[in-house]
Amino acid sequence: MSVVSVYAVFANAEEAERIGRQVVEERLAACINILPAVRSIYCWQGAIETATETAAILKTTDVQADTLIARIAGLHSYDVPCIVTWPVDKLLGSYAEWVESVG
Repeated sequence: MSVVSVYAVFANAEEAERIGRQVVEERLAACINILPAVRSIYCWQGAIETATETAAILKTTDVQADTLIARIAGLHSYDVPCIVTWPVDKLLGSYAEWVESVG
């Protein structure tokens, strides 16, 4: 099966929803799960920063992953957004068929 999860972090829930809706409408992702606010601590341009951000998990196929990552990056407000894929080792067959049927 060729399903992957794409984990991305957004500036806020509104950005996550706007970008998530767009990539689902464009059929680059089957769905997006927008998680509650997360507290991030990170190094940026030599300083330790903290921020409240919104994380999300998108489901897509391995074939669509690079296009989805590029699209999210192009719509994102950050200069260097966190967008990574997580391989899916096992999943319900009917769920995999649904994700694969979207793209």
